[in-house]
Amino acid sequence: MIVDSQKAESFFRMLSESKKTVIAGHFNPDGDCIGCLTGMRSWIESSFPGSVESVSMIVPSIFPDYLHFLPGADDVLVFPKDRSRSKTLIAEADTIICMDFNNLARTEDMAGLLSESNAVKILVDHHPSPEAFPDLTISETEVSSASELAWWLVSEVSSRHGLSVPFDTKTSFYTGMMTDTNNFCNSVFPSTFLMASQIAEAGVDRDKIQMEIMNSFSQQRMRLMGEMLLNRMRMFNDLKAATMVLDASTKERFDYRDGDSEGFVNLPLKIKEVEISALFTQGDGFIKVSLRSKGAVSVNRLCRSYFNGGGHERAAGGRLYMPIEQVEDYFGKCLREFLQKEGNGAV
Repeated sequence: MIVDSQKAESFFRMLSESKKTVIAGHFNPDGDCIGCLTGMRSWIESSFPGSVESVSMIVPSIFPDYLHFLPGADDVLVFPKDRSRSKTLIAEADTIICMDFNNLARTEDMAGLLSESNAVKILVDHHPSPEAFPDLTISETEVSSASELAWWLVSEVSSRHGLSVPFDTKTSFYTGMMTDTNNFCNSVFPSTFLMASQIAEAGVDRDKIQMEIMNSFSQQRMRLMGEMLLNRMRMFNDLKAATMVLDASTKERFDYRDGDSEGFVNLPLKIKEVEISALFTQGDGFIKVSLRSKGAVSVNRLCRSYFNGGGHERAAGGRLYMPIEQVEDYFGKCLREFLQKEGNGAV
């Protein structure tokens, strides 16, 4: 059993007593974040039609255009664009479900409002070391994604209480799982394939989801990918690592839109000799760090030690506050030091 039955029952009881629910996601929301938010809202509205007054979804920043095909995605509020309404919804909420993040800092400007709210708080997440802020924590790292964990949670509750899981929920959770596993390439567990099988049996159009997620990018995005591989990839052969830097001028040159660099960090891992990949993306006042590993190196510990972040053993992220021109040399220095400390045989 993926989800503890007592926690599943507590989850059901809390929602059955709630009239106004807010579902919150993390900064730079990806497919897993939007998938689990929209899927959970669909399930709540279907399961408690007589008591629920509103179920709102709020994220701290905009999300990629290609995710708007998901049922309900157009209803997701973006905090900086809908600040007044978002504040009101959070203040009036009976219950707040925090999904796909393990600490409130990942919600940026929303963190203070969520922390100060008197609402019952529920965490549904798959990242290690969750913060102790919620009233109910449903956390499991041995799943592919927050969407997979949410699938097992609503499946358990629905089975116990004779509820049905809406088709839209299945579509959203499958999308979230598929994107977070990079189409079943990373962080896949036996339960992940079982989830995929159950949803496939329900008739969810996997080909359509695949097309929307994997084959709906802009021409500019494809040209940007070529630029990153040809001119922006630096090899650290002695460290079995590679980096790519996406700076502000390159963003402008290729008419960059949020989500255009999704998956770029995985590309160098296709090179046989590369075991660690890093993507550095210049933002407003900071540099976003994305790390991936296909070997024995824990990029979670690497990120915690040097890049102001964390995540999973093979996928992590953080931030740097330095000139963009310095990040690659800093990465090489830190990785060499980290590997020597870890005893992984760096040169």
